[in-house]
Amino acid sequence: MAKPVLLTVDDDPGVSRAVARDLRRRYGDEFRIVRASSAAEALEALREIKLRGEPVAAMLADYRMPQMDGIEFLERAMDLFPRARRALLTAYADTDAAIAAINVVDVDHYLLKPWEPLEEKFYPVVDALIEMWRGSDDRSVEEVQVVGHRWSAESYRARDFLARNAVPYRWHGVDEPEGQRILQAAEATAADVPIIVTADGQALRSPSDAEIAAAVGLSVNPATDFYDLIVVGGGPAGLGSAVYGASEGLRTVLVERQATGGQAGQSSRIENYLGFPDGVSGAQLTDRARRQATKFGAEMLSARDVVGLEPRGSARIVHFGDGSSIAAHAVILATGVAYRTLDAPGVADLTGRGIYYGSANTEAPACAGQDVYVVGGANSAGQAAMFFSRHARSVTLLLRGPSLHASMSHYLIQQLDVVENIAVRPCTVVAEAFGEEHLERITLRDVNTGEEQTVDTAYLFVFIGAAPGTDWLTDVVERDGRGFVKTGPDLLVDGRRPVQWARPRDPYYLESSVPGVFVAGDVRAESVKRVASAVGEGAMAVTLVHRYLEER
Repeated sequence: MAKPVLLTVDDDPGVSRAVARDLRRRYGDEFRIVRASSAAEALEALREIKLRGEPVAAMLADYRMPQMDGIEFLERAMDLFPRARRALLTAYADTDAAIAAINVVDVDHYLLKPWEPLEEKFYPVVDALIEMWRGSDDRSVEEVQVVGHRWSAESYRARDFLARNAVPYRWHGVDEPEGQRILQAAEATAADVPIIVTADGQALRSPSDAEIAAAVGLSVNPATDFYDLIVVGGGPAGLGSAVYGASEGLRTVLVERQATGGQAGQSSRIENYLGFPDGVSGAQLTDRARRQATKFGAEMLSARDVVGLEPRGSARIVHFGDGSSIAAHAVILATGVAYRTLDAPGVADLTGRGIYYGSANTEAPACAGQDVYVVGGANSAGQAAMFFSRHARSVTLLLRGPSLHASMSHYLIQQLDVVENIAVRPCTVVAEAFGEEHLERITLRDVNTGEEQTVDTAYLFVFIGAAPGTDWLTDVVERDGRGFVKTGPDLLVDGRRPVQWARPRDPYYLESSVPGVFVAGDVRAESVKRVASAVGEGAMAVTLVHRYLEER
């Protein structure tokens, strides 16, 4: 089997030889080192590597090169090897420009020249690139094949589930020749789509998320029926709890309904998270956290819908939608929030067929040359607008309020201001959506004047607030009027503990009205809605779990 490639491109012959030499010295036994003296030469080398079917693990490109700079090269190289990890080589004087340009391409790291000493400044970065590439499961996307209709909501759901769980797949339209051949082999018709064909030839017709998860090798069944800690929800708070719980010796299982990462995992870029000065995509951050949790021994269950929580003596029982259950000494609720639905005529019928909640990154290539509309005024909407602006002809950000400054970070507002194909339309709501097979038009209404305008579009992405989705906890734990779970001091009324509280102490800071049930992240009442705070609460909740377990 061919060695994976480490590619370096620099127009300075001395630098090019030095990079290749340093790479070969440490990685030559396991990787093939390929160097190029220009971006064009590097792209030609990548095309030949692609034709030979060899994998590329990482690419290191100089920022300043004639004809084609490092940013443009990496953007074009991603079309050939999207899973290869990417780093930018830059001089100190170009650091600010390189960091600003990194917003255009999902670069993993940048390296300052010179990078001596190697053991401190060069090899740790390359080691991280290789580790990320290995964790990305860089296999042929032909292992899982999906046949579906372009404007089918169920086909979109299947593709989105696979993508968010980092399962490589090949998409075939139901009207394409290859799609027709697969349908014929599976003895299926267009009415059966989506069809999921696994690597072993198993064909699933209109499968549920749980059926897809089981077929592609995701873990859906618990290894045992009792744990030290059950974490419900796989967003930043849940992943933080899983990492710290497992690393501190607790038998930990994380249960996720759809895919780890939550809303943060769908973010195209997070730029204010500590330790990532050039930003990180939600998918990358999620992937690292998931691998970190499993490294420490946390068990991850996918596509499991939690429908009930029951205190039973010293045990806390978590019930699943299929009637099964698991138990633990303690539970951390980290279910996060979901985007609120857009309440306008026609929207519900076209959801998944041109109208999407969240960034729906799987739709980005199809937005090329299109006019895209994004609803919302917070960071998630701004990040989506930046992301889709790379593909679409135009992106219009619709917000109900008069300005972005009330709800969006200053750095993101500045970025939006300089992107030519992004427009911000304040005091505007979507009044109605129209379309037969898919979204074709939307009517926009000015909230001040009532004036309406109908515009043509096939893509509308919605980011309007958040709902906690805690109805399944009714009569189990105390919640506020909006459904967020109360914890710690918020449970005390005039200094008195909840009526059902059976402990001689006050509830811990992140503890709910049920002892041993803790809450972390956005689902907690009065929480700070930031990725960093969610991760911090996840870690803090594990500390309080230890304190609770010591009482038993």
